[in-house]
Amino acid sequence: LVCLSQCWRVCTRRVHHKQIIPYQPELQKTTDLAKHRLPKDFYTLISAAAFSRVRLQKLKEMFLSKFGTAPEFYVRAPGRVNLIGEHIDYCGYAVLPMAIEQDILIAVKPVKSQVVQLANTDSSYLDFSTNVNNVQINKTKPQWHNYFLCGLKGIQEHFGLNNPTGMNCLLDGTIPPSSGLSSSSALVCCAGLVTLKANGKTLSKVELAEICTKSERYIGTEGGGMDQSISFLAEEGTAKLIEFSPLRATDVKLPSGAAFVIAHSCVEMNKAATSHYNIRVMECRLATKLLAKSKGLDWKDMSRLHDVQSGLGVSLADMLTVVEAVLHPEPYSAEEISKCLGISLEELRSQGLSQNTQDVSTFKLYQRAKHVYSEAARVLEFKKICNEAPADAIQLLGELMNQSHISCREMYECSCPELDRLVDICLQFGATGSRLTGAGWGGCTVSMVPTDKLNTFMKNVRKAYYQTNIQRLALENNSLFATKPGSGALVFVEA
Repeated sequence: LVCLSQCWRVCTRRVHHKQIIPYQPELQKTTDLAKHRLPKDFYTLISAAAFSRVRLQKLKEMFLSKFGTAPEFYVRAPGRVNLIGEHIDYCGYAVLPMAIEQDILIAVKPVKSQVVQLANTDSSYLDFSTNVNNVQINKTKPQWHNYFLCGLKGIQEHFGLNNPTGMNCLLDGTIPPSSGLSSSSALVCCAGLVTLKANGKTLSKVELAEICTKSERYIGTEGGGMDQSISFLAEEGTAKLIEFSPLRATDVKLPSGAAFVIAHSCVEMNKAATSHYNIRVMECRLATKLLAKSKGLDWKDMSRLHDVQSGLGVSLADMLTVVEAVLHPEPYSAEEISKCLGISLEELRSQGLSQNTQDVSTFKLYQRAKHVYSEAARVLEFKKICNEAPADAIQLLGELMNQSHISCREMYECSCPELDRLVDICLQFGATGSRLTGAGWGGCTVSMVPTDKLNTFMKNVRKAYYQTNIQRLALENNSLFATKPGSGALVFVEA
């Protein structure tokens, strides 16, 4: 064993081709140290399901053909499914995701030039190259390479790299794009880790997650940090309660008698390409300021709904009462909000709205705040039930998931007819709970299904949703699958 650095380690002993040895970054100390332990077997081999010999060999051969040399190392970052806690991470509240086996895998060769060349095993994604000292990210066209550039730029700026190394990179992805399973954030995380390793730098998992969260905003998405955090902090076999300020992750043991099934609605939604997502972020930010001002808090320094709860020192249930008392259900105009805050319309637009929400004329503050505070409570209840493991845990957790979807549909308005139809079908055929997962407006559902009903459930959902539509039928094979908690991002080499 050769220790390369304090934070990143690799096993250099000779192993068979299909045995892949991971680097494992150290975790920053948190208040939950026992929950942030490294795996018992520090050099656990990656499962064949995640890294098949065929996949690696194909990636290596394509890399050789493309760049004329073999890759020096590989980086992998998983997608994720959020079990509960939608649209609340950017409000400061805990979420409960798990990593999935689908991932972004990048083969890398550092080069002496200062050029980054990017290629994709999927020929529909065009090659791209740029000078590492002149990284330009186009917010108006969220193409695949821009997400890589987000991660690259984040590491460059964090370390102030004046002459970063160039790289040849070939990407292979198994996460369905625009599915709500975090393909974009997985690519940002993968790129950040690629840049870190290629430039010989070290960071903790927590630091990497925080940097990648900030750097994804270069593309214009005002995300909260869940996707990047679970990509780095995930551990095989357990979901995670992800908390913020400070960032920390706690194991959540899921019921053994249930499976989680992901179903793609076959409606794609790229949250960086539309304003839907950022409008919700801005609505929550504006609700924060109105609630804080009404209660005499320093509203100008508050941007998250969690800040109001902390400032008042009350419970989530109390916050729901505050929302009822302070905000009205009718949409607010920008003029009404600026009047309530005692600022000009120009100040509101420049200080309170993102670039792609400047022209929004009405905001539903009451509905968004109600969703956030009730969803935050559901996350904590979900974790409590998992910890206590009562006999009816599967039914109780399922009901929380159902409540979450209703709130997403009615209060946050981030569902769509196809997602609602898919949720209804999943509940009809045996799921105890089903909800949209990810940003919404398309993408996937996640359902909790008793394991003894899993096979029948899968068969019936295929027949009822996918086999009744020609377009869905063509996507069926990659659209419906059971999943379990997977491992987080890592760097590895062939020996």
